[in-house]
Amino acid sequence: MVNKTKRIVILSEIEFSKTLSLLTTEIIEKVKNLDKLLLVGIPTRGIDLAEVLKKKLISKTGFKIRKGIIDPTFYRDDQNRIGTRLIKATDIPIPIEEKEILLIDDVIYTGRTVRAAMDALHSWGRPKSIMLLVMVDRGNRELPIHPDFCGIKVPTKENETIYVRLKNVDDEEGVFLSSFSSEDIS
Repeated sequence: MVNKTKRIVILSEIEFSKTLSLLTTEIIEKVKNLDKLLLVGIPTRGIDLAEVLKKKLISKTGFKIRKGIIDPTFYRDDQNRIGTRLIKATDIPIPIEEKEILLIDDVIYTGRTVRAAMDALHSWGRPKSIMLLVMVDRGNRELPIHPDFCGIKVPTKENETIYVRLKNVDDEEGVFLSSFSSEDIS
């Protein structure tokens, strides 16, 4: 039996850039008080995506946009299933009371990472609101969590994986789908 991987481009570099610009515009339209906005990236790609969005927001508005990191690893209810990874230090640069938090993750799937991130955030205080931005919603939610801002919806199967790639980290940019299949070879 041989495992074969197939990679499909969902968003090219140009489409990815346009999607980021649209998401930035949506944030500006929806968040009335940008000086109360705190972008909070979820490891791993959510951190890098938050940095890209921060730069775009500053460029479009001139506002000083703050960014933080929240690692929800110890708040997960499914560690036995997914295992652990190297912990990223949580960094919340300002008090979150009365702030509008925009949690940022690259892909939403079951919703468990986002739920854990919200639990972790509440250990830092009580924000005015928490919104969610994801680049890709791949469906198959186990919890009733849905993004406020979404780049693209890509319904997936269990044997498929979505990768968000960023130029400053991966030397390429875009969204890709990989599917794994097993075939018998005689």
